[in-house]
Amino acid sequence: MSTTDAVTADDGSADRWAAVRDLPPSAKLVAKVLDYNGTLTQSELAEETLLPPRTVRYALSRLEEEDVVDSRFSFTDARKRLYSLGI
Repeated sequence: MSTTDAVTADDGSADRWAAVRDLPPSAKLVAKVLDYNGTLTQSELAEETLLPPRTVRYALSRLEEEDVVDSRFSFTDARKRLYSLGI
């Protein structure tokens, strides 16, 4: 049984991740970190994933293209955006 089969068999959430399945590994990692941690800034994502900031930016742009992440401005620092998983 593959990992995908295990997810489908256990909780039926495979459809939730369908939009992420064909994205690059960096985008999948960012999505999973957001799923686990909730809302994070780009710099927090870079710290959590150990990916370079440029790679995190690319991953976020790919996730936004697929409408997988939601972003909003931070109320504490308007220069930053907060990202959360939208699926």
